[in-house]
Amino acid sequence: MKTLDIFVVELEKKLNDTITTDGGLELYVDSRFNEFEHRVNEATVVCSPVKHKTGVEVGDTLYFHHLVVINDGQPLTGDDNHYLVRYDPNHTVNNQAIAYKSAKSGHIYSLGGWTLLSPVEEGADPGEQSDLIELVKLTDSPVRKARVAFNAPWVEELGLSVGDVVGIKKNRDYELTIDGDKYFRVRAEDILYVEEEVHND
Repeated sequence: MKTLDIFVVELEKKLNDTITTDGGLELYVDSRFNEFEHRVNEATVVCSPVKHKTGVEVGDTLYFHHLVVINDGQPLTGDDNHYLVRYDPNHTVNNQAIAYKSAKSGHIYSLGGWTLLSPVEEGADPGEQSDLIELVKLTDSPVRKARVAFNAPWVEELGLSVGDVVGIKKNRDYELTIDGDKYFRVRAEDILYVEEEVHND
């Protein structure tokens, strides 16, 4: 099989519908009410687009957008457990292929303009304090902080390096899980600034 600008991936199931307890007991989870949270967002590549040099090889693990598997998904007609993943390196928002893990090296690589960031846990702002009543802050920060997790050519073009802490626009923290760790998937235009170290010499 050859495809021009789509990946074909194979996965056993579209949703993570079981959990395993510490004692080894496997329990079924009814995922009908929150498919997004329980979606599978990784699968084995069985076909890579010949139109683009992605570096992805058959057998690598591809991480993708949730619409590949939920809301009817994008199944490959006539082939069970195979799904289509759009790839568009020129228009990031149309690119469903977010990153891949090389089966040979185990390294993670971003795809098609997406940048992967590790969440930065910020300390709670104590704000105003009172011994008599509890004061609740209702406003959210318009910016979220995260750390550059993996390098890519477009990351270098922004002058960023792995480990840099950046501010990203509110509601641009689309989460995906890779090897048990959470990451944000963002576009270059979602990054507002990079923090610089201040030296008091």
